[in-house]
Amino acid sequence: MTSIFQTAMGPAFQRLHPALRRRFSVGLAGGEAYTGRGVMDRIWHGPAFVKPFLALGATRNILVPRAGRNVPFLIENVPYRDTFGRETVSFVRTFQLPGRARRFDAQMVLGPGGDRVLDYLGTHQHLATDLHFHAEPDGSLLIRSGAHRFREGPVDVRVPELIGATAEVRESYDETAGRFRVRVRGVNRWFGPLFGYEGSFTASYTDVRAHGVRPGLRPVREEARA
Repeated sequence: MTSIFQTAMGPAFQRLHPALRRRFSVGLAGGEAYTGRGVMDRIWHGPAFVKPFLALGATRNILVPRAGRNVPFLIENVPYRDTFGRETVSFVRTFQLPGRARRFDAQMVLGPGGDRVLDYLGTHQHLATDLHFHAEPDGSLLIRSGAHRFREGPVDVRVPELIGATAEVRESYDETAGRFRVRVRGVNRWFGPLFGYEGSFTASYTDVRAHGVRPGLRPVREEARA
């Protein structure tokens, strides 16, 4: 019973903390979905010029345009097959910011070579990036993004480094608190840190075969190009 994440990481997957191994074993073979509930201690963004880009992305559930502290948080990882027959795992994050909840949607599939995960962002999967998973010596997980690509109709272009960002995600498990901890940073090569969030959450698992994929979790449009 191998998940897309275990396939991409190979033997390194076994070096993760057991709680992380279970979390990233979510998939069709295992039949489990994962829900994390917790609090983001801090959501932040960089200089003022970043705000319009974050606001534009937020119209398609990409990134979070507002800063905040102690923000209630929900993440839903549910496996399913997309319209192209690929095993897909949702990474839908909901931030309960004052006045209005904000979502950051992503859907992940195994890359064509089987050594990376392909991350489609937003409700219409206009943005895609390769994700590289690494097990750290302490059992935590480091995820780094590659170049971003924009797809719309016949358009298929690489997002220039001037306006793009490299994402770094660090996930760990705090045995004392019984919580997963996450820290996310998006950094532009020229302008430095652009956005990020950090906090913790607890886990619950459900039988995806019994509960299925709730309405609104899948994207409006799916992209076939890898």
